[in-house]
Amino acid sequence: MKENQRLKEIINEWLQIKKITLKESTYYGYVYQINQYIIPYFKDISMQELEKYDINKFVEELMKTLKPSTLKNVMILFKAILVYSMKKYKYNFNFDFLAMPKIHKEELKVLSARKKSRLEKYCLKSNTLRDIGIIICLNTGLRIGEICALKWECIDLEKRCIKVKQTMQRVYNKVDKKSSIVIDLPKSDNSIRTIPLSSKLYNILKPLKNQYSKNSYFLSGSPCKYIEPRNYQKMFKNCMKVCNIKGCHFHTLRHSFSSDCIAVGMDAKSLSEILGHSDVKITMNRYVHSNINIKKKYLEKL
Repeated sequence: MKENQRLKEIINEWLQIKKITLKESTYYGYVYQINQYIIPYFKDISMQELEKYDINKFVEELMKTLKPSTLKNVMILFKAILVYSMKKYKYNFNFDFLAMPKIHKEELKVLSARKKSRLEKYCLKSNTLRDIGIIICLNTGLRIGEICALKWECIDLEKRCIKVKQTMQRVYNKVDKKSSIVIDLPKSDNSIRTIPLSSKLYNILKPLKNQYSKNSYFLSGSPCKYIEPRNYQKMFKNCMKVCNIKGCHFHTLRHSFSSDCIAVGMDAKSLSEILGHSDVKITMNRYVHSNINIKKKYLEKL
């Protein structure tokens, strides 16, 4: 324990260690949260002062402006920093009485069969790579960063599968005050995965593949140019507007795919692997209980 050691010093030490082990996007995400929420509140507080401070006051302040899920992420980060200070410098923090707001589950928005059909018909008629990308996500559950980073070499028509190896993300570096595109490994080891192609997707992709080089990005058809998630999100919104589908964001495609898989009887473990979840519990909690029609079906059998 150092005399007059400041929280800022501990944070900088912790970040230097984490910079070695974390993905660039994750690291700068932590930097953003620290500079946005933790440093402005605690300013130049010493660690000795912080030991005596009621951290629940910090939670109460964050509750005024943040959603419970965002607040939880900030507090997980803050707690990790304090645990580091406890282990290295023997500071004393008691988390037993730390109060956190309850996170209420929001009902997942999914596309109805009619809207899904309308969207797919429009994208097939358009037949641009960008619109075909929407069909891929709707039938594989790919995240927006994964479809933006997808290259033709990862679409194996012989084995009828898509190999997810990378993801694309725009990362803001507050130190340099600029953002940049980062193409990196997916968010977890489980996200590096192989997804089988349905016959429908195979028949759509087969006539297209020979038109592009292996190292071309799928959405652009070029090895030199890509479409970043932010721009693809805008294109998606325009597509939804043309199809007259409201209240739908890009992640709705992933939710719709997952709910459809459960509806046709896919087991949670298989779906979890296709989605690239780190734990099957995530799949269970998010999707297995989301379809009311399945519940009705089984209740009718009683």
